[in-house]
Amino acid sequence: MCGIVGLHLLDPALYPQLGTLLTGMLDQMCDRGPDSAGMAVYGDPVWSPPGTVTVTLLDSPLPAAELAEKLTAAMGMPITAIDLNPTILLHAEVASLQSAAPSPRQSAAPSSLQDTAPSSLQSVAPSSLQDATGPSSRRAFWPGSTPAQQNASAMQAGTSGGEAEALVQAVRAVAPSARVIGFGPGLAVLKGIGNPTTLANGFGLPQAQGWQGVAHTRMATESAVTAEGSHPFSVGPGQCLVHNGSFSNHMSIKHELQRAGVEFDSENDTEVGARFVAQQLAQGADLEKALLLLNDVFDGFYTLLVSTSDSFAVVRDAIACKPAIIAETDRWVAMASEYRALADLPGVEQARIFEPEPEEVYVWRRS
Repeated sequence: MCGIVGLHLLDPALYPQLGTLLTGMLDQMCDRGPDSAGMAVYGDPVWSPPGTVTVTLLDSPLPAAELAEKLTAAMGMPITAIDLNPTILLHAEVASLQSAAPSPRQSAAPSSLQDTAPSSLQSVAPSSLQDATGPSSRRAFWPGSTPAQQNASAMQAGTSGGEAEALVQAVRAVAPSARVIGFGPGLAVLKGIGNPTTLANGFGLPQAQGWQGVAHTRMATESAVTAEGSHPFSVGPGQCLVHNGSFSNHMSIKHELQRAGVEFDSENDTEVGARFVAQQLAQGADLEKALLLLNDVFDGFYTLLVSTSDSFAVVRDAIACKPAIIAETDRWVAMASEYRALADLPGVEQARIFEPEPEEVYVWRRS
């Protein structure tokens, strides 16, 4: 019953309107998830200033200003903070962090998860989709793209996150009880408990700018109503995942990931999906392959919207009973749980509107 909305802007002239448009979309989903809400914005010059890395925190034991002061002293470089209670946004200059950033750590994949993955995953161009039939056809679909663009889309999404790692580690040393809920250049993640529209306005989302945003209204079913249990789950650099539905086998997958050294911050089944995708990306899979693998490994009913530092993707399970609708124009791509969240977007009357097919991965990339 949760509500998902996402907006990927293709026209830079719309960047100043991102927050206003996303707030309007989120407002229409309030009755699908009144418990809590979360949102992620890519490219806001205040929340994620150019040339900086942003780390987002919940449950800091220190006020934002004091935390920034202690981190500045510990790291020997200026750290700034924005207090958006209960979220804190921390910023550090990329140039200052590069010398302190450790080498990216690559975790070994759980062997049993690798064993359940298909031996060959082929990305099929849109013109060939009709040739693949039957339940074994797991396809990645780049809407409106050329073969050359499809090949470019096979590049790994996201970044190593090395620049952010030094700041994340410093936070864990200075404020070990704080929860890191997002990190990477250009990404700000905000979460809270209560009415989604009230939260969005309190955070200042209508004033936000940027090129991409996702948001979620939550009706808790798998875990307690807490800010950290809200979506999006952002566990990889620049990566966010929002989810409507339920993974029925998430505990077994969680145990496999834990045996591989992956740590979890909540009991939420969505976090397991996000950690799985992050693990695949860290091992070199692109976003399309990571989501195709998720379809093979996870059971349940789900619609997922996954965003990274350069992409926007939608995937559904084989039954596709959780609602989803996509609208696409030459200025933007939007996804929501219901059409009413899309109805006020500029130029929606000329949009190509469709329901995503089961087990197909739809991806748009920033040009």
